[in-house]
Amino acid sequence: MSWTDERVELLKKMWGEGQSASQIAKELGGVTRNAVIGKVHRLGLSNRAGSGATAKPAAAPKAKPAAAPKPKTEAKPKPAAKPAEAPVAAEAAPKPVSPARRAIIPAGQPLPPQPSTNEIPAEALAKVNEVEKKAKKLSVMELTEKTCKWPVGDPATEDFWFCGLPSQAGKPYCEAHVGVAFQPMSSRRDRRR
Repeated sequence: MSWTDERVELLKKMWGEGQSASQIAKELGGVTRNAVIGKVHRLGLSNRAGSGATAKPAAAPKAKPAAAPKPKTEAKPKPAAKPAEAPVAAEAAPKPVSPARRAIIPAGQPLPPQPSTNEIPAEALAKVNEVEKKAKKLSVMELTEKTCKWPVGDPATEDFWFCGLPSQAGKPYCEAHVGVAFQPMSSRRDRRR
């Protein structure tokens, strides 16, 4: 299919009327929606980002008196309305973001405390606290396949260590830490509600 002058004129007319690229492609036949969009861009036709009002001046150059008032009436409200609306939308978007997420923390600095969305059952925490008192407090270089790899503390500080107690078969953690790390799906689902 080639773009003949008649097809291009039909494309311009339909585009100016606000027809979609898909509708134009169907009307022309033998051309895809993407081909129509590409031709529109190559012809430099308006992108109709607004409500289709930008396409009307392209079709109205024949009637000069009718085309002149339209840009004047459109130009007055748009500059006044858009700048007033844009800052409100820009200010509204960052509000849900917490200040801790906006702050850039230099490498090697401890992270601020983060709110926990997963609550761990009290009995599991008590068991973990007891186990951590008995922990071997290993460094990363001392870990093996048979040691618990549960991290304790902030990795950016010198007080950071790994549990080091014997791990359960097929798991990276000891019995107490497995109870915290691997919880049944139903209990996790119930906590969210």
